[in-house]
Amino acid sequence: MRLPSRRFPWLPGLLLLAAAATFLSVSLLRGAALHAAQGRDDAAAVQEKGRIRVQVNLVNVLVSVSDAHHRPVPDLTRDAFALEEEGVAQKIEVFESETQQPLDLVLMIDSSLSAQKEMAAEREAAAHFIRQVLRTSDRMALYEFDETVTQLVPFTGDVARLQGAVRRVSEGAGTSIYDAVLLGARALDRRGNDRRRVIVLVTDAGETTSRSDFDTARKEAVRSGALLYTIVIRSIRGESGRNTAGEHALETITDTTGGALFFPDSSQDLDAIFERIDRELRTQYRLAYYPKPRGPAGSFRTIEVKVQGEYEVRHRKGYFTAPE
Repeated sequence: MRLPSRRFPWLPGLLLLAAAATFLSVSLLRGAALHAAQGRDDAAAVQEKGRIRVQVNLVNVLVSVSDAHHRPVPDLTRDAFALEEEGVAQKIEVFESETQQPLDLVLMIDSSLSAQKEMAAEREAAAHFIRQVLRTSDRMALYEFDETVTQLVPFTGDVARLQGAVRRVSEGAGTSIYDAVLLGARALDRRGNDRRRVIVLVTDAGETTSRSDFDTARKEAVRSGALLYTIVIRSIRGESGRNTAGEHALETITDTTGGALFFPDSSQDLDAIFERIDRELRTQYRLAYYPKPRGPAGSFRTIEVKVQGEYEVRHRKGYFTAPE
């Protein structure tokens, strides 16, 4: 029943007051909820920002230690290592002997005409290496390169698929070594940061057709944090008539990344070389530190690792800091 307002002159004001109180209560509740949510978002942003900052600043260094007979040296303790950046001693925050970090490997096979003489042996040695090196959590991508670089198999743990593809590496023309290193490094750079990155390059070192140059390939390899293991197949034993400039360039890139360079005397040596690479990858030390002081954005920072005792020590020689 509708009540005439003239009998209750105070009713409109009371209703207006009740409506205003309800609106104010709802607004306050919404404001409190929004403030709480914003607080949670801000806290999460700070936490996320901190997580990313820690991830970026932590520098990982994989170290290979071997004796005079090129055998890996296991069981060294943290105290046996000293690490410097730009000549300044750094505190080793993370130390792992025989690191269990999974591997991401890029296997690059030179299929140029100049490498065809030893190709049958290369294929079989590489197929054996694939079966030997891959563990359950590891992944490998397979490429062949001549005047172009072609991915035959993307990253996978399927040993049979990889072996089948490596046995079908086809014959090409030129040799694009720098392009192979660059594209392999970029492929690894897209993988997870919690995995070790490795390029295994089998070539005659006769660079002829790359679109990239030496500096670009070297910088890309360093930026990716990949270890480069290079196996140079020499069809000519003496230096006369051999591309020694290509060999020296590969030696420089390989040394900068902390990998190793091999010159098999014959195709029969390939199995032993692949086995040595596999053994080394399973006995590496992982060191990590927070740089103090931090280098300028986009700069190259040198790293030196020293180990007590008469050992051969290999590791990457430096890294590029993140850009602004």
